[in-house]
Amino acid sequence: MTTTSPQRVCFELRIRPDLIDAYVQRHRAVWPEMLAEIATAGRRNYTIFLGDGGRLIGYYETDDDEAAQAYLASSAVAARWEAEMAPFFAGLGGRPDQDAPVLTEIFHLADQLAAASPSPQSPENTREGDAHG
Repeated sequence: MTTTSPQRVCFELRIRPDLIDAYVQRHRAVWPEMLAEIATAGRRNYTIFLGDGGRLIGYYETDDDEAAQAYLASSAVAARWEAEMAPFFAGLGGRPDQDAPVLTEIFHLADQLAAASPSPQSPENTREGDAHG
């Protein structure tokens, strides 16, 4: 049985500085039906961080981001939510959930630890003369 790591997706957007407080307030109580759509789309561990000047960083994990994107693109609930959120963003031409620039992952601790640790079958874990059999 092989298991694959989930896709980790990180994106960056910019909130209009005059609307930061309102944006934060809207995310304190996201519509329950929108939360359900995000989960049904297959996004997990979805987190949004706000930095200085309205810099917004989002992160989520999914098994198939293309399928998650397609699901949300066809969701009437997501379309309504994104239409209401669109005025908060600076320099964005389309729906925030579809057009946010994705950042390139360059480091992940768990992946590097797994790659660095010797596998149980590797030569450095066996010694001459220890074989039984």
